[in-house]
Amino acid sequence: MPRFSVIVPAYKVQAYLHECLESVLSQSYPDLELIAVDDCSPDACGAIIDEFAARDARVRAVRLPENQGLGPARNAGLAAARGDYLVLLDGDDTLTPDALRAIADRIKETGEPDVLVYDYARTYWSGRTERNKVAAQLGEEGPAPFRLADRPGLLNVLMVAWNKAYRREFVEREGFAFPPGYYEDTPWTFPVLLTADSLATLDRVCVHYRQRRGGNILSTTSRRHFDIFDQYDRVFAFLDERPELDCWRPVLFRRMVDHLLAVVARRDRLPRGTRADFLRAARAHYRRHRVPGRGAPARKRVRHALVRLGVHRTFRTLQWAASAHRRTRRLTGKARRAVRAALLQLHYRVQLRLPLRGDRAVFTAYRGRGHGCDPGALETAFRTLAPQIRTAWIARPEHQHTLPAATLGVSPGTAAYWTALARSKYLVNNADFDRRLVKRRGQIVIRTPHGTPLKHMGLDLQEHPAAARDMDFAELLRSVDTWDYVLSANRHSTLTWERVFPGGYTTLEYGTPRNDVFQHATSADVARLRESLGIPRDTVAILYAPTHRDHRRTQRTALDLDRVLRRLGPRFVVLARAHPRHGGPLATGPGRVIDVTGHPSVESLCLASDALVTDYSSLMFDYAGLDRPIVLHTEDWEVYEATRGTYFDVRARPPGAVARSEDELIGIFADGRWRGSRSDQLRAAFRERFCPHDDGRAAERVVRRIVLGEEEAALPPVVPLAERRPVPAPPLARSPLATVPQPTGPQPTAVAPVTDSL
Repeated sequence: MPRFSVIVPAYKVQAYLHECLESVLSQSYPDLELIAVDDCSPDACGAIIDEFAARDARVRAVRLPENQGLGPARNAGLAAARGDYLVLLDGDDTLTPDALRAIADRIKETGEPDVLVYDYARTYWSGRTERNKVAAQLGEEGPAPFRLADRPGLLNVLMVAWNKAYRREFVEREGFAFPPGYYEDTPWTFPVLLTADSLATLDRVCVHYRQRRGGNILSTTSRRHFDIFDQYDRVFAFLDERPELDCWRPVLFRRMVDHLLAVVARRDRLPRGTRADFLRAARAHYRRHRVPGRGAPARKRVRHALVRLGVHRTFRTLQWAASAHRRTRRLTGKARRAVRAALLQLHYRVQLRLPLRGDRAVFTAYRGRGHGCDPGALETAFRTLAPQIRTAWIARPEHQHTLPAATLGVSPGTAAYWTALARSKYLVNNADFDRRLVKRRGQIVIRTPHGTPLKHMGLDLQEHPAAARDMDFAELLRSVDTWDYVLSANRHSTLTWERVFPGGYTTLEYGTPRNDVFQHATSADVARLRESLGIPRDTVAILYAPTHRDHRRTQRTALDLDRVLRRLGPRFVVLARAHPRHGGPLATGPGRVIDVTGHPSVESLCLASDALVTDYSSLMFDYAGLDRPIVLHTEDWEVYEATRGTYFDVRARPPGAVARSEDELIGIFADGRWRGSRSDQLRAAFRERFCPHDDGRAAERVVRRIVLGEEEAALPPVVPLAERRPVPAPPLARSPLATVPQPTGPQPTAVAPVTDSL
């Protein structure tokens, strides 16, 4: 008997069915049966099901002699199911990688509940992914399992059948089945949740709910939307049979009214001329199922009154008035914003005529993010070495909490922002300033590029349109003309920057300021950081930081991190940090994959980790200065090199071991090569080539040279590599390698995961 029966009805979904079935069969949890129901589909769905059944014994095909609709097709699958738990999946949707394993683990953890509710994300034809907006209701805090009365907020989650796993014995004992018609999920989901003696939640996206360009069946214009009335009659008939559930009647009544209003408000559902009939039917159902003495919430009273009265013309008038009000607000908002922008530009022009303040410096990083990176290190050095300079930091409001107490916070687009840009002598940024910036005589602009370049940058992107996207190269050169100083970590960076960003600036090859902390941090600092991140004692913490793929419309991770950790054993954890352009975290929910995408300091993450795994991220050059193991995962090197372009083949002279597949990466950590003598030799050569100046005094050299006016000869000399002592990772109580199972034989692979939270 399998653990899961995954039931997939199929009707006119031939374009999506292959991906759907593959998402089930490629799950890392293999104890399943896949029941594919051909609802007499006129397209190739039946043939696709036959192909899958022929290649995998876990697939069972069920054929209906005539088209019966989604509800009866699901019932046919339920009748054939043998698994402990039932999972329903529509033929155009997909399971996310490792979803069934996560579901199985949560079921076991919560004591085999009747129903487990998990999360989903909408995926659009454009490639956009959007997580369920009420995901907070699926939090795993508190006791589990529970009953609906303990967490009634679950009724706010989309009332569908496919975001839950059902214990088969529970479904068969209660005799649950799907009715025919549209909105068949309604008389299934409400009774199931109300009846279940034990419920649990899983705060993880397990289903990708496809939003087809042509819309789903409920987006088609048809009188079958009137089926909703029969479906709610079934819900209330169920309550009539269960007097002990009568307390839920007011809640379900309000849900019914809201649902009816949603249908009538959508222009694409009801045929022309039928809205009046629909509202009359809604009025009859309102009066039939209303609970006396239970009024509607204050903010919904007008809408509920419209249903109670069933006045079509009034409803349409109010709908038109609401639409007009929204348009007016939009136009008023645009006008208000235009006036505000004009006033701010007038303010800026006035400030440009006032004297420049030689004791002011303004910093920012990553277009308004928090205090950090090279500008953050320089801001700290300004305050330490040139205390006469008052510093300000441009950050969006949500990042202001990262600023030091002594630093003035400035929000982008405010009067204070334009004042700072107009009157500060020193402007420091690791990206471009506002294109409306007017460089004043006497102002000094310091540009801190993003580390050492491996991938093509600047003008070199003209040969790579997929990476350049809509880059305005003329605007890029205009910005370059405002730079006075550009920081460089090494000779390779200097030669590259001066070629791809041609201008009259001065290059300061002093090292990378943000890496100074690697030489100054203590073991106590490392221990404190690891504790704050939740890294267990005596574990190996791998920082996984992949770069962005410009050629992909949607990003996905190249590694199945959960699988990697399962193979390596409990002594390893992963700190997963997505690229800022990735669009979401690399991990969701609790576990040994700790998502650190939102952490404000990548330097702190480096200090807290024992090793770095990356592909082509420039973080490898920074991490080399820390002198800890680095492993490269270069599975798609040829594609990346062709689409983005690289300055050299990092595989030929890498900073450590190189893995060309996920299994090879697992093997590198399993047999200890990640920190072996060969890895040490490669890293030493890499440091010598790319970290000649990273001795902990890069920021000091910059401030002494630019602000204090010291000559090159007077600057602090560079500490030789052999004499540097970057803070080490904490020693392990015992070697973790004894607990790591060696990979043997071919291993199942999962579909690479797409970002679950956007």
